[in-house]
Amino acid sequence: MTKHVETYQDQLLNFSIPARDARGRIARLDDVVAGVLSAHDYPAPVKHLLAEALLLGALMGGLQKEEGAQLTLQAQTQTGPVRLLVADFKEGALRGYADFDRAALGDVGANPSLMRLFRSGYLAITFETGKGQRYQGIVPLEGASLAEACEHYFLQSEQIPTLVRLGIRFHKGQCVAGGMLLQHLPQGEVGRQRLDAQVDHPDWEHIEALGGSLSHAELVDPKLSMEALIWRLFHEEEKILVEKGAALSKGCRCTVEHYDEVVSRFPEGERDAMRNGQGHIVVDCAFCSRDFVLNL
Repeated sequence: MTKHVETYQDQLLNFSIPARDARGRIARLDDVVAGVLSAHDYPAPVKHLLAEALLLGALMGGLQKEEGAQLTLQAQTQTGPVRLLVADFKEGALRGYADFDRAALGDVGANPSLMRLFRSGYLAITFETGKGQRYQGIVPLEGASLAEACEHYFLQSEQIPTLVRLGIRFHKGQCVAGGMLLQHLPQGEVGRQRLDAQVDHPDWEHIEALGGSLSHAELVDPKLSMEALIWRLFHEEEKILVEKGAALSKGCRCTVEHYDEVVSRFPEGERDAMRNGQGHIVVDCAFCSRDFVLNL
């Protein structure tokens, strides 16, 4: 491990522990999460939830290695105060949005569980490769937190034992979000069925115990580099391979040209029905809270 390299924020770091058949991703968001949260007037519980979703988007999206690959995380319900939560990742660019019932959020308390926010619902994870292939897994929302729900997703949908640790800190109006994703891949990362993946595998139990010792305070400590976190956890292992992944940024991909292309596919009569009193078609982007006047 190269100890002199220091990475603190808005950068994805990939690492693996070959002797234990384990891989991990670690990230800390600062300016990125602040930019996304500033697009809407989110109440405190929703800010916390969306910061977690952005972190998970970066950590899970970083598992893909193909150029142009994209990951989308979506949690949805028809019964809870939070109706929709979306975060996606493409080549380091993150965006996210939450739709919620502000009045219903008044009853959830200061530190609500995932079930208090959604009550019931599902979690959908969509992986899109750079070659246009699309894979989606859908599982019930389970667990006390979004991190636990994603652990359940990997175990149920992909049979991969997974540990997720997240830390969110709000201080003087600023948010710092740090997270680590750790997985056991006993037959390699790519191209093989993991028929012997099991949560009680000795190597996984060992790595999971070490990773589980990572505290929320360490994840959001701006003076503690991510390389230092990995070293603290796994320095007794035979070998740790570390490499930088994508630089992370706030990246809404909305443009007038994009919406022109999408809306132009509608029949002329439907486009006419979309026009406002001034004869313009205006599209509002939920992710960045901007209005786009189309050229149609």
